[in-house]
Amino acid sequence: MTSIAFPPPSSLVIASRESRLAMWQAEHVRALLQGLYPDCNVRIAGMTTRGDQILDRSLAKVGGKGLFVKELEVAMERGEADLAVHSLKDVPMELPPGFALAAVMEREDPRDAWVSGRYASLADVPADAVIGTSSLRREAQLRARHPQLRVEPLRGNLDTRLRKLDEGRYAGILLAAAGLKRLGLAERIRALLDPRDMLPAVGQAALGIEIRADRADVAHALAPLNHLPTALCVHAERAVARGLGGSCTTPMGAHAMLDAGRLTLDALLAMPDGTRVLRAHAEAPVADVAAAEALGDAVARQLRAQGADALLAQLDMH
Repeated sequence: MTSIAFPPPSSLVIASRESRLAMWQAEHVRALLQGLYPDCNVRIAGMTTRGDQILDRSLAKVGGKGLFVKELEVAMERGEADLAVHSLKDVPMELPPGFALAAVMEREDPRDAWVSGRYASLADVPADAVIGTSSLRREAQLRARHPQLRVEPLRGNLDTRLRKLDEGRYAGILLAAAGLKRLGLAERIRALLDPRDMLPAVGQAALGIEIRADRADVAHALAPLNHLPTALCVHAERAVARGLGGSCTTPMGAHAMLDAGRLTLDALLAMPDGTRVLRAHAEAPVADVAAAEALGDAVARQLRAQGADALLAQLDMH
């Protein structure tokens, strides 16, 4: 079967959230596409999503991180945009019918970062001090490892979170290292947390490009941006979450690494209060997405064997 040869695109519209980090990501993709297709008019359509508007409640209570992508999908559905750039950790494990993940870009540092004006590390923070995070995954691991600390919610974009820290509301906050590095704020990082102590979110630090599934022309144009080693890791991580029926708001983490064709995958599922943490690990030679997803499925089965279903049922009741 011969593949269709598409001409280079003459114009492409990128749908993006309007936060500073989201716009950096969209500009990054725009620059890469402009380099690949110098005659193509690539522009960014910025929009505010429901996830950006609701700041007074936790994402878990208002519908999860899918709220950050819905408006972008509507823009593609209407033909107002050709592609959307996402932080993959914000993308639901099952895309809506008619949409596809066309490219997974090379990953930045997937670790979580400790940010504090007062303390060099979490180990230095006194008991009862307040730590800020918006993530149930981070909260669960923090409570399990440092039960003497208080964890309080921290919502808003990156600049808002840093401002709240600087106002003295928190002893320190936990953020994804990738966002800080991308925005030139690496100097704010006091310490990078070892994934063994703080397992990253599914897809953390990787950018995904979503398109309408019927846009083979756009898929063809985006193919050079797909970074296969990152794609294999991310597909394995997402398969764990899918295998558990987990959403972006489930307190779970998964982190895969590829070395010399061998994929290692660690995952955890926890109660937000840190009282119960299930962990699983697997590794195998992996050369394609199907093998990566099979490894993710195997890790999900390990977690199920440890009682993941009962834990998830408990989470649903909260």
